[in-house]
Amino acid sequence: QVRLVETGGGFVQTGGSLRLSCAASSSIDDFEAMYWYRQAPGKQREHVAGLTRSGTVGYSDSAKGRFTISADRVQNTIHLQMNNLRPEDTAVYFCHVLSGPNKVWGQGTQVTVSS
Repeated sequence: QVRLVETGGGFVQTGGSLRLSCAASSSIDDFEAMYWYRQAPGKQREHVAGLTRSGTVGYSDSAKGRFTISADRVQNTIHLQMNNLRPEDTAVYFCHVLSGPNKVWGQGTQVTVSS
């Protein structure tokens, strides 16, 4: 079973940046797709960014132009670079991958943006 561990969350002021990382316990070349989701208090979990094996990238409207998803196939790590952060970006951020029949989630990392 694939395991995912997210790191890189923290506390940042409006306009600041953070880089989230998601370390996979197996080769990310085995993943059909890799995603970042987030869940704010009292809200549903929502898609933020996605990257398929073929290289197709997609972002939510709120993430476009500010966030960048990437994959490091040497370190088997998925990154989310977040720039120009806003208070509404405050949430727990989760890594999610599709690997064959498996849909795997990490435990999440907290991002807090102060105004």
